[in-house]
Amino acid sequence: MMLPAIDLHAGQSVRLYQGDFEQATLINADPVAQARQINAAGLHQLHLVDLDGAKAGQPQNLATVMAIRAAFDGLIEVGGGIRTYEQARQYLQLGIDRLILGSIALTQPALVQQLLATYGPEKIVVGIDGSDGRVAINGWLDQSQTKMSHLIAAMSRAGARHFIVTDVAKDGTLQGPSLGLYAQLKAQLPQVNLIASGGVRDLADVQALQALGLPDVIVGKALAAKTISLTELAGVDAC
Repeated sequence: MMLPAIDLHAGQSVRLYQGDFEQATLINADPVAQARQINAAGLHQLHLVDLDGAKAGQPQNLATVMAIRAAFDGLIEVGGGIRTYEQARQYLQLGIDRLILGSIALTQPALVQQLLATYGPEKIVVGIDGSDGRVAINGWLDQSQTKMSHLIAAMSRAGARHFIVTDVAKDGTLQGPSLGLYAQLKAQLPQVNLIASGGVRDLADVQALQALGLPDVIVGKALAAKTISLTELAGVDAC
């Protein structure tokens, strides 16, 4: 499953370089129109991140997310700043298909376990972001000492099945995905579905990830840079 990404900042679609808000590039002032373009290309799944929410610790672009939900035909997953049960429930009640829980997997594991027990592993996706194999939280502003593999294993025991794994050092760089990291995690944790995010440059990178056993790939910067097209992603999705 190919997941085009839209990152929201102040109601607009942007891309950051390695998570740095000071290095934001405007992609589309109208993310709703961008979502419609994704649909028009034949893709029916979308990865949304509330960048401001991730930084603030609570959703900041809810109106934009809801406008995209109303316009987009297909699966939408949303992450960024979801820190409470009520925030999670609100998103799901408003029609969001999957929630991405990141920082609270480390800081509030009991809450993630409760949400998994209530809504199931197809509604709750765990986002594992980090560098040098260790987890970063709070919009990547804080680096922990917890190993990514240890957190994935703990969340798997809590009932999670889908994990979006992002190497912060690769995100937004167009330098290629962290194939070594994914291969290592896949070998250590064969029971989970790893979703690749960060660094994807072109169709060859998507194919390399799929060869490792990662069929689900998030693509953001490469679409903006036109090193891969929505049509190409739709073609992979149809295979």
